[in-house]
Amino acid sequence: MTSPRWISILGSTGSIGRSALDVIAGSGGRFAVAGLAAGRNIELLAEQIKKFRPLAAAVMSEDLAAQLKGIIGKGCKTVVLFGKAGYKEIASLPKAHLVLSAMVGAAGLIPTMAAIEAGKDVALANKESLVTAGPLVMQKASEHKVHIIPVDSEHSAIFQCLQGNPKDSVKRLILTASGGPFWTKSSTELKDVTPEEAVAHPNWSMGAKISVDSSTLMNKGLEVIEASWLFGMSADSIDVVIHPQSIVHSMVEFIDGSVLAQLGVPDMRGPIAYAFSWPDRIPTSVPGLDIVKSSPLTFEKPDMERFPCLKYAYDALRKGGTIPAALNAANEVAVAAFLEGRIGYRQIFDVISSVLEDFPRDEIDSLDAVMQADALARLRAENVVEKMA
Repeated sequence: MTSPRWISILGSTGSIGRSALDVIAGSGGRFAVAGLAAGRNIELLAEQIKKFRPLAAAVMSEDLAAQLKGIIGKGCKTVVLFGKAGYKEIASLPKAHLVLSAMVGAAGLIPTMAAIEAGKDVALANKESLVTAGPLVMQKASEHKVHIIPVDSEHSAIFQCLQGNPKDSVKRLILTASGGPFWTKSSTELKDVTPEEAVAHPNWSMGAKISVDSSTLMNKGLEVIEASWLFGMSADSIDVVIHPQSIVHSMVEFIDGSVLAQLGVPDMRGPIAYAFSWPDRIPTSVPGLDIVKSSPLTFEKPDMERFPCLKYAYDALRKGGTIPAALNAANEVAVAAFLEGRIGYRQIFDVISSVLEDFPRDEIDSLDAVMQADALARLRAENVVEKMA
């Protein structure tokens, strides 16, 4: 048997990270864990360390690192790191062939850039990296000859449909969206949505923040921006359709009128396994698709009046520069405030709209420009939230 492909996972205790480790555990030795990075969930991280024996692991703070060391014991050879420096080290471990970027939010940008600058191929599940700093990420990937392999089910579907097809043969990308749990609710009904209802996604098992984003269609808006950078397509060449069954993960329309679609049961282990094994495919424990039992498959246009986050994202993509970074930051603050009970569900839309109104647009020529826009947008968003509370 050939030697395993070594993988570092940024965000190992999240839903994507856990699914990735499940893929690795069932790979028959094809993959091994080089490094793990998490936030505060040191109990789960300790279990992962004991099972997969990574070379190194990182957590958010020095205090959490000390606690983690106490749990795993002195006999464990895994080096424990912490903070931004620790995350960057996990992302650039010499032994790692591939880095899975699955940290939630803008926090994943810096370690993702570190992985690219270290010459590592990146399996990208942190869409915020491209949303906030698309020009920098893609430029660095080109300079270091690094492959960016999408993990989000929609982008993985497009990536798979594009294999063997030249870019000039592509007319349009079609991203599918489940519509989330509130697709049939009226604007009036949306006012009474609770955090508990918003995190209960009907098809996918995801973290709280991403589940809320899915319900507002912001997640799809961020995916539109991500797709633009991944595949070099303009906003006018990317469409979104609501597909409640989540069986067709996305489609590509070609200039000859043909449309290719990638179908499968809603299980993130599929796109993760493909990203890990690309350009090959490997057996997985993902259930096969029963197309008859899955029928009927339906599609409809998104309603950008009830769910304006998708419109905000298209507008931000067209404006470019630091505006997408501001969009992402405002959304993160608004969703956190909603989950904390400080604002209502529909006020998420109002916070984002207020922040983006007259937000200064600058070119993204450095990480500092991204971070400054992010900080300003967060400050504005917190001020709006405080006035609403």
